[in-house]
Amino acid sequence: MNGTTRHRAERFAELHRAGCFLLPNAWDAGSARMLAAAGFPAVATTSAGIAFSLGRPDHDYHDPGQSPDDRVGRDTMLRRVREIADSVDVPVSADLEDGFGAAPEDVAATITATLATGACGGNIEDFTGDRAEPLYDLARAADRIRAARAAADTCGEPFVLVGRTDVLLVGGSLDESIRRANAYLAAGADCAFVPGAADAATIGTLVRELAGPLNVVMGLSGNALSLDDLRELGVRRVTVGGSIARSMYRQLQRAARELAEQGTFSYADDQVSQTELNDVFRHRAG
Repeated sequence: MNGTTRHRAERFAELHRAGCFLLPNAWDAGSARMLAAAGFPAVATTSAGIAFSLGRPDHDYHDPGQSPDDRVGRDTMLRRVREIADSVDVPVSADLEDGFGAAPEDVAATITATLATGACGGNIEDFTGDRAEPLYDLARAADRIRAARAAADTCGEPFVLVGRTDVLLVGGSLDESIRRANAYLAAGADCAFVPGAADAATIGTLVRELAGPLNVVMGLSGNALSLDDLRELGVRRVTVGGSIARSMYRQLQRAARELAEQGTFSYADDQVSQTELNDVFRHRAG
C-alpha cells in the first residue's frame, strides 16, 4: 500500500468511528468523479451498476438453464474497481458480492486482490444465489468473514471490512438478521450491513442490538427517511446501492423509447452541458 492509498485508508477508517456519513455508489470512473466532485468524502462501487454497464445481470438467483458466464467475474469486477479508485482522490469501498467463491479461501483471495486495486474497504455478503439455500450456513458465513479479515490484515493498514447479511431480502426475520450481523462483527467485520432495513423501527432495532456500526442502503424501497433521520437513529453509514445507476438507465430507456416510437428529441431538454462535464473530468486524481 503506497502513501496515498494509506492516507485514504486511514481517512476512510476514521469516517466509521463516529457520526453518520453518506457513501454513494459509482459504477465507472465518470460516475465516481461526478460523485467526488459533489463533495462526498468517499465513494463505494455498486456491483449492480458495474454489471449493467457491461451489459450483464447483477449477481442474483441462479435460474435453471442460466449460464454461469452471465455473472461478472472477479477479475472483471476488480478491474473496474481499480479504474474507479485510480480516478478519484477520495477513498473507495468495493462491492465484492459474496467474495466470488463459496470457500473461505476464495474470499481471502478476493480481499487480497482487492487490496491491490487501491480500494480501502469492501463488503462480503452471505447470499448464495441458490433458491434452495439462499444464504450460506451461518458457521460457513462467519468463517468467510474471518478469512476476509485475516487477508485484509496482512497489509498492515486499515481496511474497512463490511459483513453483509441478506436475510431480509430473502424473506427472513429481523432476529436472524441481528444474529448473523453480530456473528460477522465478532468474526472481524468493522461494520454490519443489512439491506432491506428501510423503516425507522427496523433500523432503530438494528442500531440497538448490533455490537458495531450499521450500514443501511437507501433508494431500494422508497425515500421516507432522510440522512438526518438516519443520523438520529444512530446509523453510521448510508449507501445507495445501484439506485443511481438504475435511475440513469431509466433516463436512457425513456430517451430510447422516445427516439424509436416518436422520433422526437425532448429527452435532450434536460442534460448536463458539455462544458460542465469537461470541467469535472479535466481533474485527475493524484
